[in-house]
Amino acid sequence: MKLNDGDTVLERQEIQVFLALTEELHFGRTAERLRLTPGRVSQTIKKVERFIGAPLFERSSRHVRLTPLGRQLADDLRPHVDGIQDALQRAVDVGRGISGVLRVGFLGAIAGQLLLQAVGVFAARHPDCEVQIHETQWHDTVSRLLGGDIEILITDVLFGASRGLTAGPVLLAEPRMLAVSADHALAGQESAPPTVLADHPVIQVPDDISRRLRSDRTPERTTDGRTIPRGPRAASFGEALTLIASGKGVFPVGAHAARFYPRPDIAYVPLRDAPPIRWAPIWLTANSGTRISEFVQAAQDATRTQDRGDPPGTTA
Repeated sequence: MKLNDGDTVLERQEIQVFLALTEELHFGRTAERLRLTPGRVSQTIKKVERFIGAPLFERSSRHVRLTPLGRQLADDLRPHVDGIQDALQRAVDVGRGISGVLRVGFLGAIAGQLLLQAVGVFAARHPDCEVQIHETQWHDTVSRLLGGDIEILITDVLFGASRGLTAGPVLLAEPRMLAVSADHALAGQESAPPTVLADHPVIQVPDDISRRLRSDRTPERTTDGRTIPRGPRAASFGEALTLIASGKGVFPVGAHAARFYPRPDIAYVPLRDAPPIRWAPIWLTANSGTRISEFVQAAQDATRTQDRGDPPGTTA
């Protein structure tokens, strides 16, 4: 963007510096925000004022204030600058393929919360790309990714250990608990060691889930070498909870389960010294592209914002 008056030209950066200072009203903060020196900011504002022919700010050792002319100029410029930025962003999105439809999925309640936060950030950045949300179950998670029904999925990071899949950065790591029936011998205990799995049948997950995930959730042996009894197989987490409530077995879960799946017939017992369960986006390696990478970045940024506590959220 240029404004030209004879030999005097205002470049886009000068206009950006002016608008930033109207918001910050502090040369140091404006410099930090734009990664410039305070001296460069001061020189730029003087250039803009020379171009206009009148002061735009009142300066003193204690404050910086807009003059009426400066306020009017900011109000007139901002919608035009925002419109140009929006137009450029739309062109960049189309040029990079960030348009059309992106099909995203989640497995489990906590994954759904992480997904919604990521969708919010992604949609704000790429309004021309429609995001469709799908829920998956244990039995169809991999097949829906492989079949193209879903392009990216937030789930246990170990789902991405299957051949042909890529696991992105971990968005959340949570403590591990053991889901047991409400009348189970372990119900009500403050905690239990992971080796307690050798004393109770463990609900099994579908065979088409990655071997690493099966070994993590339903291992064959404890760390001290004892065999872990195999319980019945469940096609979904809801089915697993029903089997647990009926006394058919136990199952390791993330700590979020106690909050999202409270049931009078289920108790959740912390597993002390057990590795955390980690949640991350996964996708077909062959489908890696700009839309996927932008969504992953949005998920990371949403998680960082949540960690800082900027807006209230639900991924504690």
